[in-house]
Amino acid sequence: MKSIHFMGIGGVGMAGLAFLLKKAGHNVTGCDKYATARTRWLEANGIPVEVGHSPDHLADADELIVTPAVPPSAPELAEAVNLASAQTARAFEVRYRGAVLAELVNAAQGIAVCGTHGKTTTSTFTTKLLQALGASPSWCIGGETGDMPVAGSDGSTLVVEADESDGTLALYHPHILVLNAVDFDHLEHFASPEAYFDCYRTAIRNTRDTVIVCADHHKAAALAREAIAPGVRLMTFGSTSSADVNAADWSHLASLVLGHHNVLNALAAVSVALARGHSRDAILAALPTALAELPDRRFQKIAEQGGITILTDYAHHPAELKCAVDMARQLNPKRLRVLFQPHRYSRTRALLTEFPPAFAQADEVVLIPVYAAFEQPLPGGDIADLFRAFREYFPREGATRLPANALKLARSADEAWRHAFLSAEPGDLILLAGAGDIINLLPRVLADMTDARLSTRGADVVPLAPLSFFRTGGVTLGGGERVIVGMGSNTWFSDCTTDAEVIKPNLPTGASLLPTHPELAFMAGIPGTIGGWVKMNAGAFGHSISECIRRVKVDGEWLDRDSCGFAYRHSGIRGVIEDVEFVDDPPACDGTCADFLARRKKFPPRTCGSVFKNPTADTPAGRLLEEAGAKNLRVGGASVWSEHANVIVAGEDCTSSDILALARLMAAVVREKFHVNLQPEIRGLVV
Repeated sequence: MKSIHFMGIGGVGMAGLAFLLKKAGHNVTGCDKYATARTRWLEANGIPVEVGHSPDHLADADELIVTPAVPPSAPELAEAVNLASAQTARAFEVRYRGAVLAELVNAAQGIAVCGTHGKTTTSTFTTKLLQALGASPSWCIGGETGDMPVAGSDGSTLVVEADESDGTLALYHPHILVLNAVDFDHLEHFASPEAYFDCYRTAIRNTRDTVIVCADHHKAAALAREAIAPGVRLMTFGSTSSADVNAADWSHLASLVLGHHNVLNALAAVSVALARGHSRDAILAALPTALAELPDRRFQKIAEQGGITILTDYAHHPAELKCAVDMARQLNPKRLRVLFQPHRYSRTRALLTEFPPAFAQADEVVLIPVYAAFEQPLPGGDIADLFRAFREYFPREGATRLPANALKLARSADEAWRHAFLSAEPGDLILLAGAGDIINLLPRVLADMTDARLSTRGADVVPLAPLSFFRTGGVTLGGGERVIVGMGSNTWFSDCTTDAEVIKPNLPTGASLLPTHPELAFMAGIPGTIGGWVKMNAGAFGHSISECIRRVKVDGEWLDRDSCGFAYRHSGIRGVIEDVEFVDDPPACDGTCADFLARRKKFPPRTCGSVFKNPTADTPAGRLLEEAGAKNLRVGGASVWSEHANVIVAGEDCTSSDILALARLMAAVVREKFHVNLQPEIRGLVV
C-alpha cells in the first residue's frame, strides 16, 4: 500500500483516479485551490482534501500525482521533484495521471474509449449499458450524470475515458479499444498531425482483443486498419452500409438521443456490449435506461424560465461546436444565441479558420477571451484573432445568419452573460459553449433566471453609440453601475447590452478654458468637456492639465489636487466634476494655441484620439506601434489611421467589437516585438 497525494484532486479526471486508488487499498490525500462538490464527494469516500497548495502536503506521501497542467514552477511540484531526485533512503515518485490510469486499465478487463470527440458520452453510455445488462463494471470518466459520479469500483471490468492530450494514450493495453472520430488537436503537446495520430496508432497496436472504430470517420477507420495487431478483432459501427453495427439496424436510437453524433456514441456502446457477448434483445431492452441522460456539460439544460432556455456544452473543438450548434438549431428556437469561450491559445491559432463555419446556424455569437489553461499568450491565438476570422468569414452585409451586428466580442464572460440575459426574449435559446471557466457563470445564470429577475429588467433602452466619438456601441437598460461621460471624445462602449446608468453632465467644452488660461495652450485641438479633460487628466506634447489645477469640485465637495489621484491620462475622480480651480502660478507653456494647433495632426471623423498611453515620456506609443507594423492592421470596419499608428478610425460598417479586437491586435504586435504592454488611453477598452 502506498501513500499517494493528488495535486489538483478536484479535477474531474484526477478525482476519478483518486477514488479508484483509494478503493484499491492505497492511502490517498489531495489538495486543490477550492472546495467543490467533487472534493466533498471525495471526502465522503474517505479521501482528505486540503484547500490550497503547499509542499507540506508531501510530508507523509510516497508519491505525487499531477497532470501536465501543473507548471514545473509550482512549489508543491518543485518540492516533489526534489524529493524524487534526492539520494536518500526515502523513495518518492512524481507521476502523471494518464500513466497511472493506463496501469489500472492494463491490469483489468480494460475498455478504453478514445478519440478527439465523444469520449465522455461514449464512456458513460457504455458503463450504463453494461450496468443495465446486469454487469458490474468499474469506471473512470471525465464527466458525471445525476446518478453516476466520475468513478466507481464495482468489478474487474474497467471502463475509462482514455485521454490522448498528453500522449499517455500510447501506454494503454486494453482488452477493448473504442475509437471515435479523430481530428488533429492538442497542439500544446503534439508537434504535428502525424505525431498526434501516431499516439492512436500505438494504442490500436497495443489492444489485446477487440478494436471498435467509427466507420463514418474515414481517418479513424484507416488508422484502425493500418495499426491493428494480428489476431485482434476489428469491429466497425456507423451509418455506412458496410459497418458491422449499422445505424439502420438500430434506427430507434434516434428517438432516444438528440443529434447524429450521439447516435454514433450510442452505437459505440452497443458495439462494446455485442463484443462482450450480450444479445441484441437484451441490449434493446437496456438502451432506454442506458441512454436516458447525457453527462454533465454535454448539451445540459441549466435553466428554463419565461420562454428562455439556457444550455451549456463542453464543446471546444470546431467539429464539436458544429454538433452542439446544429443540435440546438434542431430545437427550433426563435433565436439561437451562443456564448463561446475558446480553450487554449494554441488550439485557437491552429484551428482559427475552422471555428467560424461551425457557428453558421447561430443567430448571434458572443466571443469571450481565450481560456489559457497553462499556456502563455501566443501570436495569432488571441480572441481578437478569432474575432477577425469570424468577420472575414461572414459577409458584412447580405443574407446571412450572422451579420456584423450579430457578432460581438465581450471583455469577459460576465459581460457576455449580462448582455445575453438583459437582451433575452421569449423563444431564445442561449448556449454557453467552451471547456474553460465559462462554467463559473452557472451560479449567476441560475440566480438571474428567476421570474422576479426576468420581470424587473429595465425597459428604457438608451443607445450608447451617440455618446462616443466612434459612434459605435450597444444599448443600456439603466439601473446598474453609474458611468459618467462628457462629450464622449475618449470613451468606447461595448456592443454588449448593459444596465449601466450613463450620465452625461451639461458641462462646458474644454476649449472654452483656453482664452483665459494661456498656460493650457498645449490642449488646443483636444475635444472634450472641462470635466472630461480633468477626469482623464488629458494632455499633449509632454504636458497634462493636472499640472495647472489647485482643486476640483466633485458632487458638491472640493477636493485638493493631491486627493484627485492624478496619474498619466487618469484620475481617481468618480463623481460629476462641477468646477475647477487653477493655480495662480502655473508652469510656463512653450507656445500659443496657434503654435500647438499647427503641430497637431487633424484627426479624421469617428476617432477617439490616441488609443494607448505612452509607456514613458521618451517612448511614444505611436512610434512603437508604427515600428511593429500596426498601420497594416484592420478588423471589420475598424482600421489603424494611415497618418498615425496610435489612432483607430471607425468606418461605415464598424462595430465596437471591431475596435476592441483591433486594439487587442495593436497591443499584441507591440508586446511581441518590444515586450512592452501598452495600456489603453481610451476608457472602456481592455487589451
